[in-house]
Amino acid sequence: MNIIDWTTELRLALALALGFLVGLERESTKFERMSVIFGGVRTYPIIALFGFGCAWLQRYGVTIMLPIGLLVMGGLAAIAYITKTKAGHHGFTSEASALLTFVVGALCLLADVWIAMAIAVVNTVLLSEKAELETYVDSFNKVEFLAVLKFILVTVIILPVLPDKEFTEFRLNPTRIWQVVILVSTIGFVGYFLYKRFGNKVGLWLSGILGGIVSSTATTIAVGRIAQKSPNHIGMALQAAILASSMMYLRMLVLIMIINPAYLAALWWKLVLLFVVGIVLSIRSVPEGEAEEASSFPNLHNPFEVRPSIAFALMFVALTIVSQLIEQKLGSTGLLVFSGVVGITDVSPFILSLLNPSEPVTRAIIMAILMALMSNTLAKSVYFVVLAPAARKEAFLKYGVWATLHIPLIVLH
Repeated sequence: MNIIDWTTELRLALALALGFLVGLERESTKFERMSVIFGGVRTYPIIALFGFGCAWLQRYGVTIMLPIGLLVMGGLAAIAYITKTKAGHHGFTSEASALLTFVVGALCLLADVWIAMAIAVVNTVLLSEKAELETYVDSFNKVEFLAVLKFILVTVIILPVLPDKEFTEFRLNPTRIWQVVILVSTIGFVGYFLYKRFGNKVGLWLSGILGGIVSSTATTIAVGRIAQKSPNHIGMALQAAILASSMMYLRMLVLIMIINPAYLAALWWKLVLLFVVGIVLSIRSVPEGEAEEASSFPNLHNPFEVRPSIAFALMFVALTIVSQLIEQKLGSTGLLVFSGVVGITDVSPFILSLLNPSEPVTRAIIMAILMALMSNTLAKSVYFVVLAPAARKEAFLKYGVWATLHIPLIVLH
């Protein structure tokens, strides 16, 4: 429900404003790059107004006006493109954005205003980020693009044919399992995307944060190797490792919220607290005067690669079965011990295997999740110290305090 009463007058003003936004970006591009563009700060508002007018006439019975208006805009865009090409200039971006601005103007009257606003803003961002997007795309190689395409192809083929029902006494749902794989891979790819976009342009601290979204363990090992090769950067490397581990708690919080929000009431504040503690511990990791430098560690893998995704699914199934068997045979104590052992490796498939939406929330599962996170945090301290023994004292102290804080949270319910 809209708080604002979007009258026809307000919608008209919005159409002009959104057209002006796109036109302003195109005008600035013309002066910055001295390039030939379709229009500027006056043309695009007029195009939006044209779209709005055609939509208004359609609303009052002249149904042919909207398609005619679109054809007119298409013809003008084609003429502008041909003229520009003959003059030795290439690119259809301005003409395409003009057509989209016409559509935005029409949507301001015919649809929810938020749709028109979203399209216009995304259009403007894509236009203004041309150089940055091209630089980012250049940082990807063909293998990475093929990995994404293969994953999408496999998902499109597999997901529709998977049965959406539970099998065996372990309540294994094939559709849910692959949905979990897609979710984890997507969140990881967001971090991977951001790392490829920003990671090499700033210091290790941001690379640690972005890498932690993909894999905190892989990031810890990567920065540990940097500390091993450059002892004068140990403080920055430790900071990046702690920040990567901090992101693990936020990542798990997001996954829990999506997969089984019933656990949020018991876990959200604990995970947020552990995240905040990690941030605090990272603040004093860099000695005063230690120089910051741009980071470069290519150890993160594309989360949309098919084989690791299938391996994750198999591990998810195996851990689901083993966890339930241990809980049945050895009770909550056995599950707690098992979670501590599994946490030494990768916690994501184990924790997600515990979050079955068809089963009730239990204290044993909550304790097992926190135990796995504690074990994983301790394991990463060992990984880092093995690679950078000079930071042994500070790393064990910080990670030790962090891990110890898990204990009262495990006991507290």
